[in-house]
Amino acid sequence: MNLPPRWVRRAVLAPAVLALTAGVLVTLPVWLLVAAAVSPLLPGRMRVLRVLWVAVLALVLESAALVALLALWVASGFGAVIRTPPMQRLHYGVVAWYLRVLYRESVRVLRLRVEIEGPDPDEYLGRPLLVFCRHAGPGDSFLLVHALVNWYAREPRIVLAAALQWDPALDVVLNRLPNRFLSAHDVGRSDPDGDRTERRIADLASSLDGDDAFVLFPEGGNFNRARRLAGIRRLRDGGFEEMARRSEAMRHVLPPRPGGVSAALAAAPDADVVWVAHAGLDHLYSTADIWRALPLDTTVRMRWWRVPHDEVPRDDAVDWLYDWWKRIDDWVDATRNGE
Repeated sequence: MNLPPRWVRRAVLAPAVLALTAGVLVTLPVWLLVAAAVSPLLPGRMRVLRVLWVAVLALVLESAALVALLALWVASGFGAVIRTPPMQRLHYGVVAWYLRVLYRESVRVLRLRVEIEGPDPDEYLGRPLLVFCRHAGPGDSFLLVHALVNWYAREPRIVLAAALQWDPALDVVLNRLPNRFLSAHDVGRSDPDGDRTERRIADLASSLDGDDAFVLFPEGGNFNRARRLAGIRRLRDGGFEEMARRSEAMRHVLPPRPGGVSAALAAAPDADVVWVAHAGLDHLYSTADIWRALPLDTTVRMRWWRVPHDEVPRDDAVDWLYDWWKRIDDWVDATRNGE
């Protein structure tokens, strides 16, 4: 579905979310009674009540964020100084608050535990970062950005799917901050990456300072088996036989798209590189999978690796990317097997 123009999203979608939130809160006692009555009839432990609580929380946070963003727009002279450093910091503050509350309540209600393995956060201080992350499982991008903002004190710049702009609060805040949106056409070209996409990525990754983190998901989308096979077929059809062969040897990741990684590395030669893998929810591919698994009652493990900028190879980024992607695939395999 095509994304509507920005003025439609601001004038229609944002007010609709506020109205929906007000309606849900007014009728919340009815929803709670219905959920409490239905829950014992369904498998799982209070599954309907858990989903209802998270959904209501998400709506309230969305509406509160929209009100805060409107206040920031007014305070910035109706947008005149919206992109100045002080206003940007205030916007990152809204992002940090939103993700912190959503994370805290989600892990409590859905019975999740998050464990992070890797370098101490102090090792990242004062260094610009290029963060390349595996993309699999529900909420993985939110968890990564929450970790960067609230645990590592970073201001992330993210390459995102354009469809996320259907969410009014994300649409507003992410378009005010230094991010880039890519459409399905941008990430679905016949070659691994298009020149236009690489230029946009390089522009976003340039001029990073000591508290910035450029974020890219090299796979271009969430993992599933059909996408993995389609990605391998795309590489083979494009004449990238070696990349297809190496991708076939990796079972838990999609074939990475090297163009964006190479562009970011070239644009930020002084940045350290951080590779991020995670496992725990990556077996949930659909809404039905998530519903059947509730409450999740599981541990999500994240593994971070840091490579100092002077150890990053500049002459063979594609081979280096595939080496790391194989390492991530091996880590996911070992984690799933309890090693």
